Amino acid sequence: MFLTYLLRELSNRRKQTVIVAAGMALAIALVIVVSGVAAGVKDAQSSVLESVYGVGTDVTITQTAEPGADGPGQEFAFGSGDGTTADDGSTEVAQSTLSAARGTATFDSSVLATVEGTDGVSAATATLSLQASSFSGTLPDFSQGGAGGAGTDGATGGGADAGTQAAPPAGGADGAGGSAFDVDQFSVTGLEPGAAAVGPLTSAELVEGRGFTSDDAGADVVVLDETYATSAELAVGDTLSVGGTDFTVVGIVASTSSDAATASDAYVPLDTAQALSGLTDQISDVYVTAASASRVDALEADLQAAFPDATVSTQSDLASSVSGSLSTASDLVGKLGTWLSVVVLAAAFLLAILFTVAGVGRRTREFGTLKALGWSDARITRQVAGESLVQGLIGGVVGVAVGLLGILVVNVVAPTLSAAATAQAAGPGAGGPGPAVGGGGPGQQIAQAATDVALHVPVTASVVLLAVGLAVAGGLLAGAVGGWRASRLRPAEALRSVA
Repeated sequence: MFLTYLLRELSNRRKQTVIVAAGMALAIALVIVVSGVAAGVKDAQSSVLESVYGVGTDVTITQTAEPGADGPGQEFAFGSGDGTTADDGSTEVAQSTLSAARGTATFDSSVLATVEGTDGVSAATATLSLQASSFSGTLPDFSQGGAGGAGTDGATGGGADAGTQAAPPAGGADGAGGSAFDVDQFSVTGLEPGAAAVGPLTSAELVEGRGFTSDDAGADVVVLDETYATSAELAVGDTLSVGGTDFTVVGIVASTSSDAATASDAYVPLDTAQALSGLTDQISDVYVTAASASRVDALEADLQAAFPDATVSTQSDLASSVSGSLSTASDLVGKLGTWLSVVVLAAAFLLAILFTVAGVGRRTREFGTLKALGWSDARITRQVAGESLVQGLIGGVVGVAVGLLGILVVNVVAPTLSAAATAQAAGPGAGGPGPAVGGGGPGQQIAQAATDVALHVPVTASVVLLAVGLAVAGGLLAGAVGGWRASRLRPAEALRSVA
């Protein structure tokens, strides 16, 4: 009886059913598409971050650099006896340094042992972010000039005659007898050779040669990023000067993300990096994998409590460092998309309620007669709620189909978004999570893992269930309001309306 009457009423009121179902379908479809795109953007951000921090890195620990701790920048000092003097009096000088990357603070490596002993940690490894700089050039012969000439130590010094103006060097800045300088910088990451479960190289694939093994500890061997190796014209078996020491290139790696660079230009064993840079027992980053994905937030809180002066970040925290059109898409989905979904959903619910209440008003005679025949208020309420629930379910089914179709279109088009993970500012006092990638000067942002990401929108059962749940909720809400309105009708009112 209930179903027969329900189907008959829906059939008699096809216009209302179509309008209510269409409004609900539009709202549900929009919720599905927006939720799917938001999940796709989040996955894209994770892929970019994995190029920098490594696959499986759930938490990173860094130490924020104190303001002004970077100093005036890279300096090269030469003594009076440094370099090789040519016949024309000019001096060839060269120097290489290896120091902590600008904006990066280091801390004691004992932190790693504490992290590994923390409950909920599956794996952890430490790295040391460094900047290798080399200077080579020709200093002109200033002995022919007077005071004010530049000595081989780079400082302005006095000449033979104190009051005499120094003559400009012959040959100009880049000519014979003049000065010509070349400064090269690249990023170096020291890492534990035996750490394979977590860390920046877990997101890299071997292109040539071999990777690190535990036997490489303390050795002068280096693994290069493919992009840097190509620009520097280096191959496996060649040597690379790092901090004045020749390292043998044993392997070349590339990011698993399309067109992306890895987290650093060069990778060397951690203990070698510490010894060569003078940062004994110092590290700059700790990468942590949680034992359970559900424990990441709790693990972050535990590690922050254990290291109150450190910066403890999860993938969600680091997502704010992703720039480019991917960041714009994330903001658009997170703000406009969410609010648009809420507004459209609210409008659909309101539309369903208004049409249901209006329909109840037009059925005064019908409900009054049914009450006169003995129908209870609860039975009438159930009847109206059942009709609204079916209308909502019809809208939900159509909305799910339209939403899945919209996701299919997005995946077929596969819009490409540019992205770059900016780990820190390479300027005085600019600290931040993550290792630094070389090439940035003072005050510049150092971008990591610049890449183009094809947006893929996933379909999850949770999103579909959410859509169906919203459809049911909308139908029940409209039915509850309409049923309450119908239950207040009295048989006498129905008779008066007929008269």
